[in-house]
Amino acid sequence: MTVHTPPAAAALLCLRGVHTHIGAYHILHGVDLEVPEGQVTMLLGRNGAGKTTTLRTVMGLWPAGRGEVTFDGQALQALPTPDIARLGIAYVPEAMGIFTDLTVQENMVLAARGARHAGELDSARLEWIFGLFPALRKFWLYPAGKLSGGQKQMLAIGRAIVEPRRLLLIDEPSKGLAPAIVGNLIAALRELKAQRTTILLVEQNFQVARALGDTVAVMDDGRIVHRGPMAELVADTLLQQRLLGLSMGAH
Repeated sequence: MTVHTPPAAAALLCLRGVHTHIGAYHILHGVDLEVPEGQVTMLLGRNGAGKTTTLRTVMGLWPAGRGEVTFDGQALQALPTPDIARLGIAYVPEAMGIFTDLTVQENMVLAARGARHAGELDSARLEWIFGLFPALRKFWLYPAGKLSGGQKQMLAIGRAIVEPRRLLLIDEPSKGLAPAIVGNLIAALRELKAQRTTILLVEQNFQVARALGDTVAVMDDGRIVHRGPMAELVADTLLQQRLLGLSMGAH
């Protein structure tokens, strides 16, 4: 196991010795993870390593059987998912979770706790989101199910940030997207990063990881087996191959 000290920054989210079971399956085996405030932390690893389970455990969707999950010092593991969300944590699942029969507008209103209709949305924030994702303005009154895959991903992230959030958990946002759309996604996430939004990002596209990550944690078999600066992993092809079986320089 290789462990390197990440750049000094206060951790907003901490997992200590977290074990998660799903039915008879023991998925997380003592996960230790810190997500520094104001940074993008990449969570990498092969398929089945436990990355999605980690995000869902933070949100309380799959409860931690043992260990501690804290957000800004507050324990999360005993809280129901709606209460965790109310603390300022948003989750964008791999499946995006949008309501396909509702319009883009209706999806956004549902995600805004403080709005009962579109007129109550924060207009300045909405304009900012339209600047990140112009397609949302263009298809504002369209059923979300008719959007392309990239547009649905934009809507999923737009919903997550329709109100200010302290922490975003995003699961494989670039999966299945065309390279041009991935480039737009990177630009939008960079803008969020510039706003000092803390992000924990699961990603298989290493160009995305390299472009956005400040720190990185690599999972294998339900454990964190490496953590450190993203730049260090990008620069070390032998480490990439040992941890991930891939070279970032080739992707």
